[in-house]
Amino acid sequence: MKIVIVGATGFVGKALVSEAARRGHEVTAIARHADGVAPIPGVTARNADVMDTDSLAKVFAGHDAVLSAFNPGWTNPNIYSDSLAGLKSIEQAVERAGVLRYLVVGGAGSLEVSPGVQLVDTPQFPADFKDGARAARDYLNVLKQNATLEWTFLSPAILMHAGITDGRTGSYRTGTDNPVFDARGESRLSVEDLAVALIDELEQRRFVRRRFTAAY
Repeated sequence: MKIVIVGATGFVGKALVSEAARRGHEVTAIARHADGVAPIPGVTARNADVMDTDSLAKVFAGHDAVLSAFNPGWTNPNIYSDSLAGLKSIEQAVERAGVLRYLVVGGAGSLEVSPGVQLVDTPQFPADFKDGARAARDYLNVLKQNATLEWTFLSPAILMHAGITDGRTGSYRTGTDNPVFDARGESRLSVEDLAVALIDELEQRRFVRRRFTAAY
């Protein structure tokens, strides 16, 4: 397929670019500073500002799908408002470009850890990540109202960071609104296998207009 990956120089975005190119997809990798995109065959780097909806739509036009790994930065003091504004702009640009398939990497914070209780609202949730997680949770509620796009929202495992060193195993289990735990009671996944899960969804279309999660 011919796909766009937004946030291509970020932690998740880099893994998505690598996995998509590995499978032979034609990738347009966009970021504010696209010179940070690794030179990979089949990948074209483009500078773009997610807040410029009209320019984004022009980049998206002619593609089969848009994958968003957009994150304005965990140290951004305005992460809540900037996340929501950027994600809404990307969604609008996808519609204006006439692209139907839209996949978003959100956060684990909106997963339910007990009936009616989301992870982001528990006392154990790290304060440094709370505003970003709340933005992803609130954007999922916005996205659920979109009956035009064939969207999918992926909530990562609870533990998914640079310290998860499993690499690309190609194996994972899926859930919907609740975390997936392993035999040790952990919900964890490498960023490489997160990319496998999202590109699998792009190709297999198991969770259209739904949220899903993935973990070992």
